[in-house]
Amino acid sequence: MGSTTTPPPIIVVRRKKGHGGHHGGAWKVAYADFVTAMMALFIVLWLLSSDEKVKKAVGGYFMDPTGNGKMVGSNRAGAGTGIELTSENMSKLKEKIEAAMKELPKFEQMKNNVQVTVTNEGLRIELLEKESGMFFESGNAKPSPQGTELIRMLGEQLSQLPNKLLIEGHTDAKPYASEAGYTNWELSADRANCARRVLQESGIAGDRVAQVRGFADQHLRLPADPFDPSNRRVSVLVQYREVQVPPQAAKAAPAPAKGETAHPTAAEPHH
Repeated sequence: MGSTTTPPPIIVVRRKKGHGGHHGGAWKVAYADFVTAMMALFIVLWLLSSDEKVKKAVGGYFMDPTGNGKMVGSNRAGAGTGIELTSENMSKLKEKIEAAMKELPKFEQMKNNVQVTVTNEGLRIELLEKESGMFFESGNAKPSPQGTELIRMLGEQLSQLPNKLLIEGHTDAKPYASEAGYTNWELSADRANCARRVLQESGIAGDRVAQVRGFADQHLRLPADPFDPSNRRVSVLVQYREVQVPPQAAKAAPAPAKGETAHPTAAEPHH
């Protein structure tokens, strides 16, 4: 008898077709994009509802994430708030202020009465009066509407800097007509002080203002024409930052030999 060979069983493999293969993770990417967009939306809404100090602090952080700058109300400000103005970069601030001035609605009317000059003391911004008055009401310490607008703009531009400010008031040589003893001395000082108030309302910290001074007619802009209206002016001086000597350098300075006179260093101001 011959043997009978049993044929091998036939195995049928059925594959289910679906999206689990090549395209299985596409929904994850889309979901991640959606969550990121929602987070960005919530951050924007939070910033819009925050006060100005928070907005400036956040903006400063993204300009300099190292947090080396300084800002009022925050210890993490950026490069925009921590720039130390020197003779090399003061001209950049001058250009920035001049560009901001051009955005003011009445720039054409006041452009010839605002002078921004880099000096050996710092950046001097002078608001020069016209005969009829421009930045301050005639014979009054109260700023005019366009004077207030310009000073506010200066405050916004300077609020992000750590440099000290000097604010000066000047008059022409014409005596102030008053029977109550109010003179050009009081008028010049009051105008400088009013400018200080507007600057601080615009974001300048109180400790940034080093001095508020009234000079009356003792520092005329045009000595040859003491009654010229441009002698009546308010000046804002942005001082250079003082150069600080590192403690290690101060300790390393050799002591003077016996019988010698010690000479003042950069950290020792002359009196």
